[in-house]
Amino acid sequence: MTHQIPIEGTLDLHAFAPRDVKSVVEEYVTAAHEAGLREIRLIHGRGKGIQRGIVQQVLDRHPLVEAFWDAPDAHLGATVARLRE
Repeated sequence: MTHQIPIEGTLDLHAFAPRDVKSVVEEYVTAAHEAGLREIRLIHGRGKGIQRGIVQQVLDRHPLVEAFWDAPDAHLGATVARLRE
């Protein structure tokens, strides 16, 4: 199933099945970069940290990601990524 995702700088991953998170994050990073965004926020929730691990693993390997960190105000519920110029 294809989702149409608005590219606005923040993506809430709660709307997606866990099996789709990896591909959704990969595609969102690429689309955000193409849209000219240089910083994005991915909301994965807290829980057991499984989603966070998937998100940060994708960001760590994505060639358009310069850096990423836990959003300081989200108590490990979101990750911010800086995209390359």
